[in-house]
Amino acid sequence: MALIERLKAQIVEHDVLIYMKGTPDEPRCGFSAQAVSVLKAMGQPFAFVDILADPEVRATLPQVSNWPTFPQIFVKGELIGGCDILLSLYESGELKALFDKKLG
Repeated sequence: MALIERLKAQIVEHDVLIYMKGTPDEPRCGFSAQAVSVLKAMGQPFAFVDILADPEVRATLPQVSNWPTFPQIFVKGELIGGCDILLSLYESGELKALFDKKLG
């Protein structure tokens, strides 16, 4: 139970948080690399958690978020989705509107 509470705390603690494979400087999967590229292109500061460094986080987060795949991107405590959704929002211009609305 402590891990679930820690994950929930991380999600609300950061304005933008990505649970990813690897780090922003060294992503370890193409989807994580794409998601990081989008966030960097937006100029949006973000926190990250490397799920490969903690197998328990990798196994437990899908229960918390109700999302089965990685990366998982959260904005102001709300799951935005994975790489495909983030990329779609970015390409349509909706990601900027979402950041403006949620982050001011």
